Amino acid sequence: MVIVSKILIALVAIEHLYILYIEMFAWETKGKATFKTLSADLFKPTKGLAANQGLYNGFLAAGLLWSLCIENKEWSNNIAVFFLICVIVAGLFGAMTASRSIFFKQALPAIIALLFLILSR
Repeated sequence: MVIVSKILIALVAIEHLYILYIEMFAWETKGKATFKTLSADLFKPTKGLAANQGLYNGFLAAGLLWSLCIENKEWSNNIAVFFLICVIVAGLFGAMTASRSIFFKQALPAIIALLFLILSR
């Protein structure tokens, strides 16, 4: 169960690194393909805003990856719980304010990882 929870945490982190990439480095290319509900003319003027969002996703990924590197199990779990809850809250907020699909793409994987983490204690 511990290994499964660590794999799930790593997958959530990788997802947020991918979001970082899109929002910081590929906003005007891959971003257009990913965020199809936005008008194509919005990508250039919102590039800085997207990069800022990408940076925050990078912080979430860094925190999750950091939790996997901590040798003390209690601290590792505490850090993972904190960052998974941050991802869940961000996913729920995005689902309520932007698109319901964000719940399934971001919040749900973090919820599943958190459940496995709690069950592995």
